[in-house]
Amino acid sequence: MADTDGEEIEDLPPSAKLVFKVLEYDGPLTQKQIVEESMLSARTVRYALERLEGIGIVDEDIYFADARQSLYRLTEPVTADGGVDDSQTSEDACCAE
Repeated sequence: MADTDGEEIEDLPPSAKLVFKVLEYDGPLTQKQIVEESMLSARTVRYALERLEGIGIVDEDIYFADARQSLYRLTEPVTADGGVDDSQTSEDACCAE
């Protein structure tokens, strides 16, 4: 596997950027749901998720509805240029009273 030190979103292939955007817009999804939303092949989505996990942008969690699958989510809000988004998320905004 290639060394990913210092790699950012801009350095990733277009398929990984698309998977990132799907997760950004549609929230936590299984690999199967990402395949359906992005219209990429399952193999391409697996590779994109691997790359995104490698640079710490995506987290893999247990999908309780079906333990055979994993749930993928963005680790923290990220802007399009790869920086961290400092604005409040909708979860934070609803609970910050």
